[in-house]
Amino acid sequence: SIMLTSCYSYTSVVGKGAQGNTQVTKWNHYLIDGLAPVAVSDSKAMAAGATDYTVHTRQTFVNGLISAITFGIYTPTTTTVTK
Repeated sequence: SIMLTSCYSYTSVVGKGAQGNTQVTKWNHYLIDGLAPVAVSDSKAMAAGATDYTVHTRQTFVNGLISAITFGIYTPTTTTVTK
């Protein structure tokens, strides 16, 4: 499991990046190993008008566990916006 910690993880910096510690977190919902999006969070809306923020999307341990239990039929990820 240590080798899987970087799976489905990426970070995007918008503007100057996060200027504070305020975080908003939402789950993204996908089907069939992530091939079919059902409900994906909108990072711009999560930033609530901020022009400088950082977006980190990853598959957490809980996301991976749920994906494993459903044999990849349901594969959620987590997006965190820090502004």
